[in-house]
Amino acid sequence: MTGDANLADLHTPTFGPSNSGNTMDGNLYDNDLSGVVAADKAHVWHHLTQHKPFEDGEPRIIVEGKGMRVWDQNGKEFLDSVSGGVWTVNVGYGRKVIADAVHAQLMKLCYFAQSAGSVPGALFAEKLIDKMPGMSRVYYTNSGSEANEKVFKLVRQIAHKKYDGKKTKILYRERDYHGSTLATMSAGGQDERNAQYGPFAPDFVRVPHCMEYRKEELGLGHLSGADFGRAAADQIEEVILREGPETVGLLCLEPVTAGGGVIEPPLGYFERIQEICKKYEVLLHIDEVVCGVGRTGTWFGYQQYGVKPDFVTMAKGVASGYAAIACCVTTEAVFDMFKDNASDPMNYFRDISTFGGCTAGPAAALANMEIIEDENLLENCERMGERMMANLRALQDKHDVIGDVRGKGLFLGAELVADRETKEPVEEKLAQAVVANCGAQGVIIGVTNRSIPSRNNTLCFSPALIATAEDIDAITDAVDKALTEVFG
Repeated sequence: MTGDANLADLHTPTFGPSNSGNTMDGNLYDNDLSGVVAADKAHVWHHLTQHKPFEDGEPRIIVEGKGMRVWDQNGKEFLDSVSGGVWTVNVGYGRKVIADAVHAQLMKLCYFAQSAGSVPGALFAEKLIDKMPGMSRVYYTNSGSEANEKVFKLVRQIAHKKYDGKKTKILYRERDYHGSTLATMSAGGQDERNAQYGPFAPDFVRVPHCMEYRKEELGLGHLSGADFGRAAADQIEEVILREGPETVGLLCLEPVTAGGGVIEPPLGYFERIQEICKKYEVLLHIDEVVCGVGRTGTWFGYQQYGVKPDFVTMAKGVASGYAAIACCVTTEAVFDMFKDNASDPMNYFRDISTFGGCTAGPAAALANMEIIEDENLLENCERMGERMMANLRALQDKHDVIGDVRGKGLFLGAELVADRETKEPVEEKLAQAVVANCGAQGVIIGVTNRSIPSRNNTLCFSPALIATAEDIDAITDAVDKALTEVFG
């Protein structure tokens, strides 16, 4: 079964225009949701949201979902092209088989600290590692931010164990995002995300981005293709040499930059990265929190580029949002460094993640991965990604405001510019107007938000891996109409 075959596993929604007289599953809510809206307005602090407009208006409450559709408190139906708003619900809403797996596991054992093992933890780790040749160990955490922070702690401990405390510096890339804790924000390449939250942790050093569309910013405007890719990577080597190779322990990168503008790495880039890391004994960390578990058409984004990382982190799509789970995955070589002297009480990784012991996460992740396999969703992702890219490029031919289209699989972006020659970004409010127009049409799309000053101008798309040709066309048709209405 593929993503555009039948989805018998999905439950039938009990809320929405065609079912407006029904209650939701389990009678958790009654038909009148005014009390829910009032409670939300009075007590809930929404993420990434200015709440002043809610004093006179209503927040959006998403009540139910099926497949790629969701319904709000007013019964309005939306086609969701951002998989839960933040690139998460990879296999779509309403998957009964995942819910049943979680329920069964919770009744068996809901939790035990990960200092001991669990049945779903062991089985999912085995299944996950089978998809990741060269990797061997899974450390469970509760969020992508926490998984990334575990890597930073491991690298700092390795610096003390192996390099006399000298190789502590962590390199991160401009425009990349690795989380919302103070440590991960210290590795944050999005200045608006970081603004007003410093000071940050020491020994985090920024390297340049690798976006070919904005190559003039890097002083590489004369290069293209693999020549540009290698030169962009060489700029990382320049930072290592400036800082001192003996001080640099880690390079942390997203395989495809997400909230910083959906940036696919150029040809030759990662090949050169590998050479540089090997040359200077710099460990390589690939942050797959967004790209992991199918989003780019392979199990992990780094697998598109022949990368051999030392650390891989993941979260969002691991269980498609059905349970909280994140993973820090390492090679056996990294793992071995933490058991080489059992007589030293400080030798092992002295860390814990409370909710890394929840069993619902790996139970959901097992079912999620089986759905992707059984329904051939990696192949569907690749096929529908090609269709969506073609549709967006056709819109680029039609609308001068689209300066660049980029991405991989079902993870795509369209950068809006006021002038194609100068590449001047459109005003942020105009990009947001496109999002609002699509929403009024019943299609939810994304846009870079509080990321790069004057660069919050890229429309973002990450439909579920179950997307059909009709879904893809409906999304791009809505964007076409919105661009026409906003820009003429």
